[in-house]
Formats: sequence, C-alpha cells, structure tokens
Amino acid sequence: MTTRSKVFEYLGITIYYRQKGKVILSLKEYIKKLLEEVPYNMNGVAKTPAANHLFNVKEGEIKLQRDKANFFHHIVTKLLYLCKRTRQEIQTAVALII
Repeated sequence: MTTRSKVFEYLGITIYYRQKGKVILSLKEYIKKLLEEVPYNMNGVAKTPAANHLFNVKEGEIKLQRDKANFFHHIVTKLLYLCKRTRQEIQTAVALII
C-alpha cells in the first residue's frame, strides 16, 4: 500500500506526517468507536482500569447467549488490540475478563 497523504488510517491507527521528520500515531478514533459500541450501562469514569472485585472468581456462572457472547468476544478482542498498542495498564483487567 502506498499513500502520499499527510494523514491516513491503517489497522485503526491514524498516522500523521504533518511535520518533516516527525510521525504521530494515534488511536483516539479507534477508542472513540469502541466506546460507542459498548452498552449505555457500561459508560462511566474510573480512576483505575479494573474494579476492586477483579480477582474474585464466581463459580457456577451461567453461559452467555450466543449473540451476547459474540458481542463480548468482539469487544474483548478490540481491547486486547488496544492494550498491546498503547494502553498497557489495561492488560491485567482485559486478560481477567476473558
């Protein structure tokens, strides 16, 4: 793939070539789109990427219905991509929700 644009997107990463000899990589749009996908009851603000009960494991949980399970895996996959590229502090929380 060849492009001559000063700004383009590849694999969710926006790449800026606005100054000579400098490149800026951004995932702001990727994060914005990800947050728009999650249900309204997941909106909020937190001081840390994980809740206090993160390491508590519940036994005998009921499996999700297929459509909810597919959506869950879709979001987790996007979060795994994000934490490997920029937000390493969410790795523990993302790994434990799988």
